[in-house]
Amino acid sequence: MNLKFPALLFSIALAPAALADVSVTLSNVHLCCNSCVKGVDKATATVVGAAAQSDRKADTVTITAPDKATAQKAVDALVAAGYFGVSSDPSIKVDASSGAKDGMIESLTVTGVHLCCAKCVDAVSDALEKVPGVKANTATKSAVSFEVTGNFDAKAVFAALHDAGLTGKAAAK
Repeated sequence: MNLKFPALLFSIALAPAALADVSVTLSNVHLCCNSCVKGVDKATATVVGAAAQSDRKADTVTITAPDKATAQKAVDALVAAGYFGVSSDPSIKVDASSGAKDGMIESLTVTGVHLCCAKCVDAVSDALEKVPGVKANTATKSAVSFEVTGNFDAKAVFAALHDAGLTGKAAAK
């Protein structure tokens, strides 16, 4: 019996699965307006082979890529653009690292948050109002950074932003 023929049939049968695209959906992403969607498109356009489909009503972004590594790069590009979400695929991680230190502080400069419009600014303010000890913030439309003041836990600031579908980094002092 020729064993090459069954092996060939088996490999041909698996070939379409090997060529299938990988999809990951990020849920709870801040997408309040068309500019937010354009920001998602701009961020993912930097990753060759990846495509993003945003659903504003559902607050989701679905990324399709030829493989998991490319999908991960697209998710990383979204995070770098100030968006945050929960991945439908546990092997594709959404980086929650902010650079925030442990402990209470009185002032924090936050960079890299997506702030394209007044609704984005409101989302930041609403999120920060939930952080015990935060007294004020200076977030404005199109700002590259803003200050948070009061007496609060810096990591709680980023947890609140993540809950709002946004992310950023603690600026080095």
